[in-house]
Amino acid sequence: MAQVYYAKQQGITKLTTETGAGQWGTALAMACAYFGIDLTVYMVKVSTQQKPYRKAVMETYGAKVIASPSNTTEVGKKILAEHPGTGGSLGCAISEAIEAAVRTPNCKYVLGSVLNQVLLHQSIIGIEAKAAMEKLGEYPDIVIGCAGGGSNLGGLMSSYMQDKLLGKRSPYFIAVEPASCPSLTRGKYAYDFCDTGKITPIAKMYTMGCEFLPSPNHAGGLRYHGMSPIVSKLYHDGYIDEARSVLQSKVFDAATLFAKEETILPAPESAHAIHAAIEEAAKCRESGESKTILFGLTGTGYFDMTAYMSYLDGSMTDREPTDEMLKESFSRLPKIPGIQD
Repeated sequence: MAQVYYAKQQGITKLTTETGAGQWGTALAMACAYFGIDLTVYMVKVSTQQKPYRKAVMETYGAKVIASPSNTTEVGKKILAEHPGTGGSLGCAISEAIEAAVRTPNCKYVLGSVLNQVLLHQSIIGIEAKAAMEKLGEYPDIVIGCAGGGSNLGGLMSSYMQDKLLGKRSPYFIAVEPASCPSLTRGKYAYDFCDTGKITPIAKMYTMGCEFLPSPNHAGGLRYHGMSPIVSKLYHDGYIDEARSVLQSKVFDAATLFAKEETILPAPESAHAIHAAIEEAAKCRESGESKTILFGLTGTGYFDMTAYMSYLDGSMTDREPTDEMLKESFSRLPKIPGIQD
């Protein structure tokens, strides 16, 4: 809503964006419908196949949804030529959305995660969480968020990170990412492009390499090669205490347990945070300690029933990049004389 509002104030009439699982695309489609701005969404191709109803929701709000990579842009054609049959990635979708914005009159590209201003908008999550917990007379010992591009995690922990940076309190921060795309736990802290087509400026972040194409796991909102520069810096300097990567099947173990206990069907992305929260609660039970654990339930999983069905019928697979794959991807990081060469 904030990004569309500012675009409206500038007199912009068209926007483009990318989306993985579709949550960001849905939010932007709703905001654009409210403010009367045309929207084109480049949705990761495998997610359009896994989550057709999410695509339908965006279209209901008036957005045009294109499966990425596509033949509608030059960078999309290039990616398809180099990786025929690819299911795409958020990096691919970003490249296409930027190209489309550049060639469209009175159009801007808006990003749903990663960049600093997005984390500032998302900080409302942490502000509201802190206000709610204060009403309950609680303060978290542990703060847990799922991590893809970093906006959800950055938003949730923002108010509590302020306390930590000012020396007021010291909650323990945990970032949880998919084992199939583990930028914090297995990536490099380096300058890299934010998109696969190398259109964006470079940013220093934990990255798998902008050309890395993650496996088509069901946590589509976390299928991104890099991590927000703010989140990356906080993790690199030790303010985010821990990063964990979790196999997909383990994520759905946590998701189904949570659904049975809480009567809420969580999104696969959210279930990464749930998995870590369950682990931390189990540690408290074993040690006899009492701790307050805050985690982000970022969405419901009713558009993810294909994933749940795959988990329940035993056809779900766990995939992780090999060391050789990562070495190859890191070798293609941009060369910066004197800094990164």
